[in-house]
Amino acid sequence: MINENQIAPYETSELPVADGPWLVFAPHADDESFGMGGTLAKAVDKGIKVELVIMTDGALGGQSSDLQNVRKEEALKAAGLLGLEKPVFLDNKDRGLKLDENTVAQATFEIERVKPAAVFFPGVFELHPDHRATALIVWRAMKNLANSEILPVAVAYEVLVQSPINRLIDITLYIDKKKEVMAVYESQLAERSYMDIALTANKLRTVTLQPLTSVVEGFYCFELEDLKSELVYVVKKIISRYLNE
Repeated sequence: MINENQIAPYETSELPVADGPWLVFAPHADDESFGMGGTLAKAVDKGIKVELVIMTDGALGGQSSDLQNVRKEEALKAAGLLGLEKPVFLDNKDRGLKLDENTVAQATFEIERVKPAAVFFPGVFELHPDHRATALIVWRAMKNLANSEILPVAVAYEVLVQSPINRLIDITLYIDKKKEVMAVYESQLAERSYMDIALTANKLRTVTLQPLTSVVEGFYCFELEDLKSELVYVVKKIISRYLNE
């Protein structure tokens, strides 16, 4: 069996991609902040321009009669606190996100518009179907653009569950900012203790690191060669390493 350090990093890394701009696809308003809010704050602090695309209307994520507008307002406020560009809202139906011609065209348009150095999407082991659908949609869009002049790095980020990672980003200096931004999403915090879950996940990811590193966010940076294959085959290759003797 391979050793632990061949599965998860034993030291932190610099930002997944040091250049910009970055393009982040979030299934719902809040996933960007709970998942990679510390890294986003760090990137902006380093001068990287970050664009945010929110895939769904979030209509099923709470009890408010005006939930879609509430969540948009929360996302605008969170983006402002993080220093991101004004979010793009695609308004696909919550829990109805599918890999189809329309959604791939939406993602392709945003990638071509931004011409990013890196494209971020949720990890493949996420529980919510919209999270996994976002990964497939963005991957297909990037795969379709693989022969163009736009060659961003594909990067998966963890939202509330662990997926395969090969980068750990130290967000110790940015944890207060992440807490501040997560607190903006009052509609979601009224549903579940997402802030506690996210902070616990950030702490849990330090298990392979030295004690002085208190909180990190995990990412998987794919190789350009990976985009020649469908995401399911790339993921199967990654996880097969866990059980190879």
